[in-house]
Amino acid sequence: MADTKLLIVDDEAVQRDLLCGYLAKHGFAVYPCENGAQALDAYHEVFAPVALVDMKMPGMDGITLLGRLREINPFLQVIMLTAFGSVETAVAAMKAGAFDYLTKPVEDLDELLIKLQKAEAQNRLVVDRQAMAQRLAEVFPRTEIIGESPAMQQVRRMISLVAPKDATVLITGASGTGKELVAQAIHALSGRAEQRLVAINCAAFPETLLESELFGYEKGAFTGADRAKQGRFELADGGTLFLDEIGEMPLSMQVKLLRVLEAKVIQRLGSVKEIPLDIRIVAATNRDLAATVAAGTFREDLYYRLNVITIHVPPLRERPGDILLLADTFVRRFAQKIGRDVKGIEPEAARLLTSYAWPGNVRELQNVLERAVVVCDRDRISPEDLSGLEKAPAAEASEEVLPLSEVERRHIQRCLETRAWNITLCAELLGIHRNTLRAKIKEYGLTQG
Repeated sequence: MADTKLLIVDDEAVQRDLLCGYLAKHGFAVYPCENGAQALDAYHEVFAPVALVDMKMPGMDGITLLGRLREINPFLQVIMLTAFGSVETAVAAMKAGAFDYLTKPVEDLDELLIKLQKAEAQNRLVVDRQAMAQRLAEVFPRTEIIGESPAMQQVRRMISLVAPKDATVLITGASGTGKELVAQAIHALSGRAEQRLVAINCAAFPETLLESELFGYEKGAFTGADRAKQGRFELADGGTLFLDEIGEMPLSMQVKLLRVLEAKVIQRLGSVKEIPLDIRIVAATNRDLAATVAAGTFREDLYYRLNVITIHVPPLRERPGDILLLADTFVRRFAQKIGRDVKGIEPEAARLLTSYAWPGNVRELQNVLERAVVVCDRDRISPEDLSGLEKAPAAEASEEVLPLSEVERRHIQRCLETRAWNITLCAELLGIHRNTLRAKIKEYGLTQG
């Protein structure tokens, strides 16, 4: 709640000063205005997620101001201040789109604070939903995963079959193949599409933080827990929770996840109260979970509980016919995004793209083409714009077939060595989290020379 911007519009100076002083002490960055015209002028600069607006003011009244503010920011949540006992004006405010209302003079400041906190949470919720909807629209049309190869046709067929069934789904495939896009498509085509899709990367948090992120906590549960917080399970209630890199989850957390899958209830840290959930679980991994079960690093019972339905996303090297389809899509998307007049790819550049092994898969292709669009000074991508590919080993340059783990090891090592072991930069280029890259470095025994 710290530094949440709050627009306060009230023509009564005493009340306005009282509210500003109290709310500034409770984590709000307050922006006071004494009338509607002043508020409209200020809002273009402030763009606050929440506003507290007096219903009756000289000049522009509160309902008119509400409508004008919502034209600027349709996600703005407004709490109206109405005269005591004026039910009609309160109803009118709610019909006009107010989040809530309070009667004047405001005497119960704690109630006001609670209403503002709820309004701010509602703003975040609607913004998150809009951002996800835009992201889905940008990444792929509602039912489209790019690719016409038989392998990708099978992926699309499986998505259409499992999405409406509400069963747990395990998505497998190497890093960068598009497992998160598959999860998004499953959610978008399910009966939960209007609810939230909440994602968490299990490798991005140490064990203690992962537990609090997933389950939430009560105030005082541990040092620094100065207020209660919902975890990802609760945030996804009614919708879908996407557990990315599930193979990296610690064993102690696997036990707790298994209980959630079986009982559909959770307990926040520091609480004994059980919270029931209506939730769908979609998990993803770039590991061979059967092998991790055999190695004792992944619970067998959890593996079988997750492995109800499996969708395997093939690596890009196994669907070379899709490379130019993807490339054309990425070039058009990035050209539009940054305002460049890049219309396509030269034949020699296309040959480089189709002959490269793509150990980083679709994410690597996307990164390469984004850079190419930025540096391209013509209307088509040339070989010179595809940094590094002309020196890269071709997919068919040798009859030797290497294990995927060896290809990954060599690719990570080459990336690290050519970027002076800059972990943050390499993780970004490889399309993985820094913690995942560190785990890979340890797994493959890579050392800085």
